[in-house]
Amino acid sequence: MSRQVKFYRTASGDCPVEDFLDALPGKVAQKIAWVLSIIEELDIVPAQYLKKINSNYDIYECRANYGGDTYRLLGFFYSGKFMVLTNGFMKKTQKIPEGEVRLAISRKKDFLSRGGKP
Repeated sequence: MSRQVKFYRTASGDCPVEDFLDALPGKVAQKIAWVLSIIEELDIVPAQYLKKINSNYDIYECRANYGGDTYRLLGFFYSGKFMVLTNGFMKKTQKIPEGEVRLAISRKKDFLSRGGKP
């Protein structure tokens, strides 16, 4: 089973995850790209890279560690073969900021309301 990682786009065409990645140092963005390739290639992704964080809305967290910092991308699975990433942030504490989870949920609803074309 292979899956594809896609980035959520707003109705106006903006891509928040791309903007987040573009703002990171090159080595950090490379590490995140490596983690995303694991998600695309492995049937069973180790929990250190991908895990469900919200059961009610099926929101997942992709994790990449670099230089003592942890970077997170939130998203959801769509039609069995796509992972749509909605937002990214650098995590300072163990707990995921509730605002980031709410943002992922709202972008998932927006994506689905517009017909869910990745």
